[in-house]
Amino acid sequence: MELITGIFNDLFYRPLFNILIFFYNIIPGHDFGIAIILITLFIRLILFPLSKKGIKSRKAMEGFQPKIKEIQKKYKDNKEEQSRQMMNFYKENKINPASGCLPILIQFPVLIALYRAFRAVINPSSLSVLYPFIKNPGAINAFFLGIVDLSLPNSFLAILAGLLQFVQSKIMFKESSSRAQSKDKKMNIQKSMGRQMTYFMPIITVFIALKLPAGLPLYWVITTLFGIGEYLLVNRKIIKTT
Repeated sequence: MELITGIFNDLFYRPLFNILIFFYNIIPGHDFGIAIILITLFIRLILFPLSKKGIKSRKAMEGFQPKIKEIQKKYKDNKEEQSRQMMNFYKENKINPASGCLPILIQFPVLIALYRAFRAVINPSSLSVLYPFIKNPGAINAFFLGIVDLSLPNSFLAILAGLLQFVQSKIMFKESSSRAQSKDKKMNIQKSMGRQMTYFMPIITVFIALKLPAGLPLYWVITTLFGIGEYLLVNRKIIKTT
C-alpha cells in the first residue's frame, strides 16, 4: 500500500501541487482561484489529444452501429467468433472502443491529487513537498477574487458544477440520439441508461461538491466548460470533413 501511495504522490500529487503553487506565485495578487483555473486549463490542454481521439472514436462508433449490430446478430450464438469479428472490424476501420474512456480514467487520480492539494494549501507544512526550483510562498491565501474561500464548501460553485455537467450531458446525448433515431426509432437499453445518467450524475455531483472544498467544484466548473467547447469544436470539424 505504501508503494502505491508513493507512486501516486510522485506521479500525480506532488507534480500537480507544485504546478498549482507555481501558478499561484506568478499571478499578480496571488489569487488562488485563478491558479486553479490555470492548472485546470493546463491539464485539459495536455489531455486534449486523448480527448479529441476519444470524441472521434465515439462518433465513428455511432456511424458504424448498423454494421456492429449486424455482426452481433450474425454471430449471436458464437460469442468467441463474435468477439473476433468485432476486433477485426475495429482494426479495419481504425477504431479503438476504449479510447473514449482513457481521459475519464485519468481524471480520477487527477481529481484525488487536486483534492489533496486544495486541502493541503491551508497547512503551511504541506509546502515542504515543493521542488527546489519552486518558490515557497510561505502561506497560501485560499480566496478567489477576494470573495470565495476555496478551502471551504461553497453551494453556488457546487450547483454550478452540476448544472454545467447537465448541459454537457444534454449536448452529447442530443447529438448521439439524433443520429440513432434516423436509423432506429426504438430506444435501446444503452440510450435509456444514457438519458438517466444525464439527470442522475449532475445531482450526485452537486451532492458531493457541497461537502468538498470549493476549489474542487471550481476545477470541475472550468474543466466542464472546456469539455463542452472541446466537444463542439471537434464535432464541428468532423462534420466539415464528412
